[in-house]
Amino acid sequence: MASHTISGGSITTELRVNDRIRVPEVRLVGPGGEQVGIVRIEDALRLAAEADLDLVEVAPTARPPVCRLMDYGKFKYETAQKARESRRNQTNTVIKEMKLRPKIDQHDYDTKKGHVVRFLKAGDKVKITIMFRGREQHRPELGYRLLQRLAADVEDLGFIESNARQDGRNMTMVLGPLKKKSEAQAEVKAEKVKTTAAKAAEKDAEAAEVKAHREAVQKTATPKKPRRRSENLDPDMEA
Repeated sequence: MASHTISGGSITTELRVNDRIRVPEVRLVGPGGEQVGIVRIEDALRLAAEADLDLVEVAPTARPPVCRLMDYGKFKYETAQKARESRRNQTNTVIKEMKLRPKIDQHDYDTKKGHVVRFLKAGDKVKITIMFRGREQHRPELGYRLLQRLAADVEDLGFIESNARQDGRNMTMVLGPLKKKSEAQAEVKAEKVKTTAAKAAEKDAEAAEVKAHREAVQKTATPKKPRRRSENLDPDMEA
């Protein structure tokens, strides 16, 4: 049964409140956590009514049961809020997998390493699998050296959580991120905000530069000469 711990005992999800508490006497705890002592249930209910609070049974298995004076509606609301916040902040452990061949070329290695770096930066674990074929199975040192090389290349982002071990045709190793998932997500979010702000500033600077250029062109432009009347026109004719 789920429970919530407060001063004075452990509150379960199935609480007895006020008239639902059917015992002759209780050990009463005040709203501030102060110990009132053992009192009759009638007196405890009266004190709750006088203080405009609820009498809540917080430790039903105690002898006598422990009850506390509190605003039960406010308590339930705050407990629900904390539970939602906890679920919101909870992150699930994700294990990514990257497969390599023992005789991988440099270009493919760099590509695979780039993926591992991205996974570790995101706060995810990475399972590295070396796949052996044919006679490669008789040279496990190739896979082991490759795994150690990769671990060394990303040591600033992750650590060896599970050492290399061979299982049939495969050799595996698990890398764990140095930063927690929540920290990694916060950094990624901050980096996105920073990048967006930089792009906006660059766009504003380009717009200001274009505007300044137009104004400079307008100031230096040669004014147009007024059109002269043709001498062949009749002087009495309107221009």
